[in-house]
Amino acid sequence: MKIPTFYAVWLLVLLGAYAAQAQDDGPRQLGTLPAMPPPAKPRAVPAPRQLESVPVVPTDTTRRAAVTAPLPAPMPPAAPVYAPTPAGQLPGNNARPPRFQVGLKNGMVYTANDVETKNPLFGRSYLLLDGQRKFDLTEIGFYEDETGHYVRTTLPNSSREATLRREKTGRISLYSITTTQYSSGPGGFGYPSYGGFGYGGYGYGGYPYGGYRTIKTEYFSKDNGPIQNLTSNNLMLATKDNAGAQQLLLESRRYQQATVASYLVGGGLLVAGLMQSLRATDGRATISPLVYVALPVLIVPIVLQSKQANNQRQAIALYNSAR
Repeated sequence: MKIPTFYAVWLLVLLGAYAAQAQDDGPRQLGTLPAMPPPAKPRAVPAPRQLESVPVVPTDTTRRAAVTAPLPAPMPPAAPVYAPTPAGQLPGNNARPPRFQVGLKNGMVYTANDVETKNPLFGRSYLLLDGQRKFDLTEIGFYEDETGHYVRTTLPNSSREATLRREKTGRISLYSITTTQYSSGPGGFGYPSYGGFGYGGYGYGGYPYGGYRTIKTEYFSKDNGPIQNLTSNNLMLATKDNAGAQQLLLESRRYQQATVASYLVGGGLLVAGLMQSLRATDGRATISPLVYVALPVLIVPIVLQSKQANNQRQAIALYNSAR
């Protein structure tokens, strides 16, 4: 019969499928619950990390300070800086600061890096500032250059104006003027100029003839007053409130008197000796012994005048240092 055969085949197919599933799942008892899978292992939770320091809890004061503290203002961009131009400075000379000043008698003051004194053969002398501007010396009150500070003023007992170099500053300031003169005296020995008696107020020529000599005549000014001749008498009037300076100037006056006496004695001996030499009647050129005696006598004023100058300088320094 065909129908039972069909059922037999279908039963064999079911039995085969069941056997294959039994091999995959392993043996299992019937009537029992299926085994539950093992629970998953819990993951280890890391312990909380300890901080090195306890954080500071902000207080009301710190919050208020943080809120009320103004923010710094932004810095403005740097502006270019320009060096100020001194009053009276000539144009085109701003590369370096000016070194010298030139003051006019009208009160104007100019600054310059180069000041030259020009003495043309024809025409009047003038100052040239930085090679650009000229000023006649009659307009100048004072000026500076590489050699020092100079003033233009009228000399004592004179109506002419001269340029004096400032040697020392203080309550008593020293000024000097240097001139070259020709000495035609016997032996070329020059005599001091007592109108402005100062240091180096004598010189020598070539014996027995005259010659050129350089005379440095010094003047002084007290408290920026008028220029006066540098003599012991004038200094004693200017320093009468200082006993130490007065004592030094008394000694200087004695040296001055001895200097005058030495010049008179030496000059007299020299003239007498030359007269005797010219009166020689034997026809031979002879030199009188008085000439040889006069020479050392005429050298004595050199030493005496040096001592006089030292005393005057010490008196001025003492007076300037006193309060």
